[in-house]
Amino acid sequence: MTHPASYFLSRRSLFIGALSVLATPAFANVGPDLLKGTVAKFELAKDTPKALPEIAFDDADGKALKLGDYKGKVVLLNFWATWCAPCVKEMPSLDRLQAAMGKDKFVVVPLSLDGPSKPKVVPFYKDKNLTNLGIYYDKGRKVQQALDVAVLPTSILIDGEGREIGRLQGEADWDKPEAVAMMKAAVAG
Repeated sequence: MTHPASYFLSRRSLFIGALSVLATPAFANVGPDLLKGTVAKFELAKDTPKALPEIAFDDADGKALKLGDYKGKVVLLNFWATWCAPCVKEMPSLDRLQAAMGKDKFVVVPLSLDGPSKPKVVPFYKDKNLTNLGIYYDKGRKVQQALDVAVLPTSILIDGEGREIGRLQGEADWDKPEAVAMMKAAVAG
């Protein structure tokens, strides 16, 4: 016979687990049914969104920013470099995604890993006509290390509370309907 206290605790744990899923709406809206086409390689975080450490990076003017500065917005954090061919190919689609989504509730943060090649970033943006994306740098690749990013490009989808919904390693066409649908689902969360 099961002891009544253990039955209560297991039911209580189940209830608390269900509440935690309900408390993470962006994660609940981005499910396996959306992972097709160009975003089929997107890997959802296990079980619930993963809390991310407070990460810091610089904008084009050298101003220090934190992930927390985007609280309340869904963030697509993209790690890239001018010397990475798949990254270069992907950047125009990220620019079009940002244009399609607007900046009220969603922002693409393309985080450049260019070190010695950093002076090439601004001319690259101008050459590719990337007018909807900001310029951001991961000084010393600290964010890359903190978030365990080993492949370029890598894009991490982050909910409005700063938790990782999931990530895609490798390039994607971010302005394709399936990618836009995934971002809209995260925002609607």
